Amino acid sequence: MSTVQKLVLASQSPRRKELLTKLDLPFTIRILETDEDFPSTMPPETVAQYLATQKAEAQAHLLQADEVLLAADTTVLLQPENKIEKAQILNKPQDAAHAKQMLEMLAGRTHWVVTGVCLKSQTQTRAFSDIAEVTFASLSDSQIAAYIAQYQPFDKAGAYGAQDWIGLMGIEKIVGSYFTIMGLPTHLVYANLLEFFPLVEGLRK
Repeated sequence: MSTVQKLVLASQSPRRKELLTKLDLPFTIRILETDEDFPSTMPPETVAQYLATQKAEAQAHLLQADEVLLAADTTVLLQPENKIEKAQILNKPQDAAHAKQMLEMLAGRTHWVVTGVCLKSQTQTRAFSDIAEVTFASLSDSQIAAYIAQYQPFDKAGAYGAQDWIGLMGIEKIVGSYFTIMGLPTHLVYANLLEFFPLVEGLRK
């Protein structure tokens, strides 16, 4: 008899918790601090999937036979001349001044958000990523300052959350999945669970 598999989220992100909950997938959370460095020669659009895989591999020794681990990472890419291979990666800001610098760079421009995911059990690993394009309106200095002061976006790549006030008033256009921008491409997560981990608790086939 096949054993129902339990989903384990390797993230403390409130957005990822919210999205998995809305998918009606029961899950537990297991956090293990991991190094978020990556090779400097790596193509920018592959970094998120690489880091997600590193997070999953770090917990491989903890996986039980009836568990599937979900690890994810999100990067914001600011591209010169619309060339993704030359994009600058905007990670989580170090402080308020760094967040201000990032938001000033994003204001009035288009950037990419890449979320990478790794699903891992004791017997198999599936990694994938999704890219969404975001266009911001111009942002004033006072708007940026007020957002940073109220929302403290220091745990967010690119120093913003699309679901926050700054996203509601500042995002003019999205090409791709809004949920990828929030931190989890839910359509791809569900599809890959159905195909490769169909015994995960809560899946509706």
